[in-house]
Amino acid sequence: MSIELTSAEEASARLGISRASLYAYVSRGLIRSFSSPHDPRQRLYALDDVEALVSRKTRFRRPAAAAATALDWGLPVLETSITQIKDGRLFYRRHDALAWAATAPLEDTALLLIGGLDGEAFRLPSRLPRNLPPPATGMHAFVANAVRLLSEPAPKEMRAAEVAAILRLLAAAGSGEDPRTEPLHRHLAQAWKTPQASEAIRRALVLCADHELSSSAFAVRVTASTGASLRHAMISGLAALSGPYHGGMTERVRAFLEAPDRIPAPNFRHRLYPEGDPRTPAILDHVPLLASDATMLQAIESATGGTPSIDTALVMLERAYGLPRGAAFTLFAVGRTAGWLAHAIEQRSQAQLIRPRARYRVGEERPSP
Repeated sequence: MSIELTSAEEASARLGISRASLYAYVSRGLIRSFSSPHDPRQRLYALDDVEALVSRKTRFRRPAAAAATALDWGLPVLETSITQIKDGRLFYRRHDALAWAATAPLEDTALLLIGGLDGEAFRLPSRLPRNLPPPATGMHAFVANAVRLLSEPAPKEMRAAEVAAILRLLAAAGSGEDPRTEPLHRHLAQAWKTPQASEAIRRALVLCADHELSSSAFAVRVTASTGASLRHAMISGLAALSGPYHGGMTERVRAFLEAPDRIPAPNFRHRLYPEGDPRTPAILDHVPLLASDATMLQAIESATGGTPSIDTALVMLERAYGLPRGAAFTLFAVGRTAGWLAHAIEQRSQAQLIRPRARYRVGEERPSP
């Protein structure tokens, strides 16, 4: 988990900038700076941050390359009024997400992200199926439960009622029970027999609610742009979230924490947060961590120069309260459903099909069978 460092001279030369410009990049959080272990007066710079900026500058100089890499942490490709990530901070419709998460439940967060909905729908029970699947035990069981519930014929309801029903269906996929009008964080805490974890679950759900144009949110928007139903758009989001480089990272983090001597360490950094993911301390500062996890968290922060991504926080929360195995992914998925709903509704309001073009590469043809 060590970081490769380089000197100011080498970093400036690699970027083709002055020393003053290098310091400006550091102050803006684009390049991490560390004290030299050999000379406290000397500063060293994260080489991977420097290389990322070199790559970015190259794309801006070449429009074709910029377009080709836009889908890989590149230039913005869609407009949204839902969530903004700026200067290492996360905002939900101009509200600081960390401050919002201090008191708000997921239901209010969904109303905020979507906008224009009547909150009365969350005060009335939804018409969920009577035969709910058993509680999920692990990520794959949760996804299977959720897809089954979202695939069943749905009653025709007003949009607010449909939003409330979908959020409750996702919670029921994890708990095996109908939340009815119970706030979802309390419902999950009760279903998991850990009432003491209720506040931590609430905060985690809210901080998972949206994260700009993540892979799963983009999948949801693509599906919604075709005119598909909200429930089918949610299935697209679940499929994307289950991948090992997205929400499935919780499985990799857990495996590492359980056997750090035998399992390779995953990538704990988040590329949108040079100084570390601010959602992680917002969750873990209120969680009674296992001693081994607290030690590991310090080691990760020391090695990476910042807090790890939210996947780590969710797994450490799961382990701290003895939640069912896979609860970290359940919290991620239930919380993120609020954002998926907002993205699907926003995309449908734009009445525009998402259909990018591909660049054909000569020489890649496969012979006919």
